[in-house]
Amino acid sequence: MPVARTILHVDMDAFFAAVEQRDRPELRGRPVLVGGTGRRGVVTTASYEARRFGCRSAMPMAQARRLCPAAVVVPGRMGVYSAVSRQVRAILERYTPDVEPLSIDEAFLDVTGSARLKGDGRSIAESIRREIRAELSLAASVGVAPNKFLAKVASDLAKPDGLRVIEPGRERQALDPLPVGVIFGIGPRAAERLAGAGIRRVADLAALGAEGARARFGEA
Repeated sequence: MPVARTILHVDMDAFFAAVEQRDRPELRGRPVLVGGTGRRGVVTTASYEARRFGCRSAMPMAQARRLCPAAVVVPGRMGVYSAVSRQVRAILERYTPDVEPLSIDEAFLDVTGSARLKGDGRSIAESIRREIRAELSLAASVGVAPNKFLAKVASDLAKPDGLRVIEPGRERQALDPLPVGVIFGIGPRAAERLAGAGIRRVADLAALGAEGARARFGEA
């Protein structure tokens, strides 16, 4: 019987804004927007304090400032963020050589072969989060699951600064209550179309089955 894989998705929380808050103590606890400061500037990262006002990445900076007039706008420092990203990766590679970066602030790790020396997926995730906080003074959310898709879902559910494990055999239990938008390829427009047909949760879509979904919505 094949051994279940153990995949981690490590995602740095509000990475650019968190680095700015770390390096500038006067910004801690305050809403911070990292991005362009000109008229056509765009938010690269919003701190969690700013997100409470509805600010988010890829939003025009002018709109974000209207939503949160008290926000501090900080131009990005990509050189600094890249250097910190390399430090994070060095921590991840202590646990496995199988590290797959997705972007500057997130990566998948296959730790299936690391259990004997490093512990199970939860133990490894806890150690990674602890070391990132101790060495870099930053927070990371980690998802643990049998595959990449579920590990990414788990880390999203863990945010901010958390850990979520989806055990093998409990995939449906974890997914069924979630909105269909957690599935790769279902964006806001597709989710709206599905909702119009009464399909709002993963369980609703699963109940249709592959043939039922194809007959109702087409091949895509």
